[in-house]
Amino acid sequence: MADCVKTLCPYCGVGCGLEVVPSPGGVGKVRGDRSHPSSLGQVCVKGATVAESLDCDRLLYPMMRESLDQPFRRVSWDDAYQRIVDHIQTLQRTVGSDAICMYGSGQFHTEDYYTAQKLIKGCLGTNNFDANSRLCMSSAVAGYTYSLGSDGPPCCYEDLEETDCAFLIGTNTAECHPIVFNRLRKHHKRNKHVKLIVVDPRRTPTAEAADLHLAIRPGTDIDLMHGIAHLLLQRGDLDVPFIDECTSGFSQYADVLRHYPPERVAATCGIPLDDLQQAADYWGQAKRVLSLWSMGLNQYAEGTAKVCSLINLHLMTGNIGKPGTGPFSLTGQPNAMGGREAGGLSHLLPGYRSVKNPDHRRQVEQHWQVPEGQISPTPGRSAWEMIRGLESGAVKMLWVAATNLAVSMPDLQRTHAALKRSPFTVYQDAYYPTETAAYAHVLLPAAQWGEKTGTMTNSERRVTLCSAVRLPVGEAKADWEIFAEVGRRLGFEQQFSATTSSEVYAEFVQLTGDRLCDMTGISHDRLLEQGPVQWPYSQQSTDWQKSDRRLYTDRHFPTPDGRARFAAVHARGLSEPSDPDYPLVLTNGRLYGHWHTQTRTGRIAKTAAMHPAPFLEIHPKDAAPFDLQEGDWVEVRSRRGLVRLPVTITKAIAPGTVFMPMHWGAIWADDAEVNALTHAALCPTSLQPELKACAVNLIPVRLVEEAIDQQRIPQPSPLLNC
Repeated sequence: MADCVKTLCPYCGVGCGLEVVPSPGGVGKVRGDRSHPSSLGQVCVKGATVAESLDCDRLLYPMMRESLDQPFRRVSWDDAYQRIVDHIQTLQRTVGSDAICMYGSGQFHTEDYYTAQKLIKGCLGTNNFDANSRLCMSSAVAGYTYSLGSDGPPCCYEDLEETDCAFLIGTNTAECHPIVFNRLRKHHKRNKHVKLIVVDPRRTPTAEAADLHLAIRPGTDIDLMHGIAHLLLQRGDLDVPFIDECTSGFSQYADVLRHYPPERVAATCGIPLDDLQQAADYWGQAKRVLSLWSMGLNQYAEGTAKVCSLINLHLMTGNIGKPGTGPFSLTGQPNAMGGREAGGLSHLLPGYRSVKNPDHRRQVEQHWQVPEGQISPTPGRSAWEMIRGLESGAVKMLWVAATNLAVSMPDLQRTHAALKRSPFTVYQDAYYPTETAAYAHVLLPAAQWGEKTGTMTNSERRVTLCSAVRLPVGEAKADWEIFAEVGRRLGFEQQFSATTSSEVYAEFVQLTGDRLCDMTGISHDRLLEQGPVQWPYSQQSTDWQKSDRRLYTDRHFPTPDGRARFAAVHARGLSEPSDPDYPLVLTNGRLYGHWHTQTRTGRIAKTAAMHPAPFLEIHPKDAAPFDLQEGDWVEVRSRRGLVRLPVTITKAIAPGTVFMPMHWGAIWADDAEVNALTHAALCPTSLQPELKACAVNLIPVRLVEEAIDQQRIPQPSPLLNC
């Protein structure tokens, strides 16, 4: 047995390398891998404790039931497969494959993602595969694609140590991507000239380290960025040769900026004018500006416009394609990048291809050996469109894998009602119970971290082999194996002939040749022998150890004219702003010890103890009208639902805004699901829901209880507790 097995942390998109010391039970000590170039041996508490959940509440064997009001019964894999195949074939005969939807996850390996695409889009002929990247990263995808011509973060983690000015917006990096933040913070501390700007309504641990904290009102990000751009334009802090030679649309963008003078922007954002001017000074005076963002920019109905507005700042100052510069999205899921490379959204095909492009469809059809025209030219249902399809009856089969949509979707009352209407739901996961399992007809046990071998791509486009350390528990199987077996039983033996994940990966990378995400020179064997590698890495590439493969260093972009594009967009603000009936704006986010609705972290004693109970942060000015004291319980109501939480009164949040953590589901706390409050307004380009902000009102629980006692109002119905 090897002294240690090198693998990857299965939590956020930082992609920290881990070394696992095997033990007779399967997994012993877990430590950071000092040879991994992304994390350099660092590891956060989640990565260090990941093995502690391997045997907690595992789904060990397939289970089925005929209806949701029946208990599950254990069945064989043959029985489970047969029921799934029979249902698919019945739908194909009667209503067609568009009645079938699959919803996946950035917790998949790339091999899982790729096999699912071949099954759903290639063999069944429907593009109804979407993933929780739709809820977290699709606005980044759309922004990159519009502005630069393709998805793919252009930066490297080395840029964290080479920048003069880091602009962090919509990200609490210190808690959500701690190893990235550690690298940036060390560089910031060592170099006094380096400036750190943090944009966030809360004074988070990230904001506490900043030279300048801009506590803007939720929804005013575009106003802020246009205000900074207005000042840069006014002062002449532009890279004119780059704008002239490498971009298009600047004049239209400049015309938009006229409408965002500093005084107006400062008032709209709720920040001092001097702070806005200071932000423009830092950006304009720096030689190398790096921006980082995450869900706080993406999860809005104008998420794509926000991302494009940030990229605009880089384009007007030439801060892209050079060390220490560029727009850099931080992914929330460990393999959200690999999923996008494999085509894991309803409008994508493998290799950063589009289902709308006939040449792209033809290339993939030939590779998959399916008839020409088999892949639909119509984008499939996005995540929320699947929920609407269940409501209308158009979706008659929902297959959910490696994600917990009964907690993560917006407007949970509506989501739960739609899930109850599903005629047939297959749920594939490693853990049981979860909130989503309550809505399933078939449960399939999936192998998880440490139990299967495959690849993941982190936020800096670095591919790592995640090697198995032990055998799967019970009868659990790798996700790709489950998808492939269903494909074979549907009659597609030729398409699913691979017997190992390395064979699946070798097939997948052939579809990346001559694409921006070229990985044709990467294989499981090379990753095992030589360690992680950044793409692009083609068959002609020679320097495996090169760790700064930035994109667009030649200042040529994969757009029709080879130029990056300025986006001339105006700010629209929140889809649901505050009003007299709902006077506060609720925002939400991740806590350091939490991840993915606590399906794993909630089952680990150390991470569970870090955040033992949900809470609501509120500014003293907002607490006073409600006569709230520290620790008082409050009922938070939106137009869709309610939660009950104790309050934490703090000046570390902007007045008019309240905050609650997002990872408590009904299994872990009563009446504490943030998405009971949120709404489903979508970005028209990315189709990403506005999960980060909604209007709420507060009622002290003591007043609710007094009213109930006096029978003045009916007692509110509790939220579903699975």
